[in-house]
Amino acid sequence: MILIDNLRGALSALASNKLRSVLTMLGIIIGVSAVISLLSIGQGVEKFINSQFNALGTNLLFAFPRLSQSGGAQFIASAASQTTLTQGDARALADPLLVQDTAGTVPAIRLDALVRFGNSKLISTVRGVTPNYAGVRSLKTISGRFINDDDGLAQARVAVIGQTVLNELFAQDASPLDRYIKVNDIPFRVIGVLAERGGNQFSNDDNQVIVPISTVRVYLRDVRARSGLPGVTTILIQSAETGSSEAVKTDAINVLRDRHNISYRNEDDFGVFSQSDLLSTFGQISAAITIFLSAIAGISLLVGGIGVMNIMLVTVTERTREIGLRKAIGAKRRDILLQFLIEAMTLSLLGGAIGIAIGVGSAVGISSLSNQFQASISLVTILLATGVSAAVGLAAGLYPAMRAARLNPIDALRYE
Repeated sequence: MILIDNLRGALSALASNKLRSVLTMLGIIIGVSAVISLLSIGQGVEKFINSQFNALGTNLLFAFPRLSQSGGAQFIASAASQTTLTQGDARALADPLLVQDTAGTVPAIRLDALVRFGNSKLISTVRGVTPNYAGVRSLKTISGRFINDDDGLAQARVAVIGQTVLNELFAQDASPLDRYIKVNDIPFRVIGVLAERGGNQFSNDDNQVIVPISTVRVYLRDVRARSGLPGVTTILIQSAETGSSEAVKTDAINVLRDRHNISYRNEDDFGVFSQSDLLSTFGQISAAITIFLSAIAGISLLVGGIGVMNIMLVTVTERTREIGLRKAIGAKRRDILLQFLIEAMTLSLLGGAIGIAIGVGSAVGISSLSNQFQASISLVTILLATGVSAAVGLAAGLYPAMRAARLNPIDALRYE
């Protein structure tokens, strides 16, 4: 009953000074809304990154050439169609006696090319791959077929195109099958169309043209290793089971080091990364950014807490005679302490509630700007913000409440 009376008194005191109460809560409102929106966006970014990596395929590892420790030299060598990985490396990685628990290995050559049909054209990603690329990347064709072994053996100029290529080059409802598109002015017959997949942070799977790797080497880009052997720009390795990725990664590194005659003292001229490695790296980056931004938002909460403490000290001064009167008729020190603590916490919790509403609205508003990204608003985040608001009110109101409780009733009654 005493708690309810104190709560009513606190609300009455806040209502009697509306403008001052709103200005006092402003720091709490800004801080809580910023924390809510930033944490929600951070969690949404984490889920978005996970979905982008999962879209690449399941249980995947990627082997990349490392041409130089210098970024500039790496770029120049890559532009000159040089690599450290060969198709022989890909065959070795596909050998179950050398690398256990693999479900598939795909050598790939990637390049950007001008793709044309009639008067329509666009810059697209061209991938020269083997037929099992579709299974490793979980690609599906909605019309026609995917490339097969016969296409590779014949170095056939055939292509499977994504939805963006279809929409940009061909008229609506027109079938592209058996039509010829030009890739860097080389004609390719369209034999299949991929189902829509959407883009991710690494590539747009809808804006791609897939052709046999042997055809790419002959007509588009003859990638060579330093040894002069036919090279590849990437090797995709799919582990058979979810928990076997690290074992497959270790085996793959050992095989490549042995094939490249790398001694234990020398650094690898390649890199092997699993999806979990990439997820961990991006997760750490997004977590660091979220923590940094939340720390900045926490400054607003600190400023808001100082504002609450300042106003409560002013309130204690304004109500000194009231405090003396209450003590004179029997109010105990803990009653006075509880009264002002409840007022401070009510002020903070009201500001926190408004801040939560603004933060949730901001997160939803930001999500509405993108069809792919969605902020994740969790109950834990809201409870955390509520707890922080209560803690700020408790910390900010403790000293003014203790000061009010210690007032001597006789001196308080004499106060002018």
